[in-house]
Amino acid sequence: MKIDDTNMAIIKRLRRGRTPYRKIAEDLGLTENTVRNRVQKLMDEGVLSITGAVDPAALPGHRLVIVGVKLHDMDMVKAAEAFGSLRGVVAVTIVTGRYDLMVMVLLNEEFDLLKFYTEEVSKVSNVQSVETFVVYKTLKFKVPYVL
Repeated sequence: MKIDDTNMAIIKRLRRGRTPYRKIAEDLGLTENTVRNRVQKLMDEGVLSITGAVDPAALPGHRLVIVGVKLHDMDMVKAAEAFGSLRGVVAVTIVTGRYDLMVMVLLNEEFDLLKFYTEEVSKVSNVQSVETFVVYKTLKFKVPYVL
């Protein structure tokens, strides 16, 4: 799918939060139907998703951690997909450096780090080692609520 200037302008307006398609259309000089169709196509193509996002620090009993993952072999995409399906996982990235993957995980009092490792990470067979980074504070960062 081609991401043209109009699609980018629509995406930029949506990042500010809930915005009626009518308002976006007025701002961009388009019809409401054009905006609606473009947004739907962006969503169908997997380019855009519209979700509620939360600041984990604002939720009582919740914590965000980043897990650096070293794999046994270089099948990084398959491992990333496996991690992406685990409970609590907000995002998975394939990276350079001493880790192969960085996994962002949302935890709470019922689903803590020990449960994440013993009940979820144990399902992924290609893991050589992990290192956990506890996030104390985020700035301008919100995550989908995945628990």
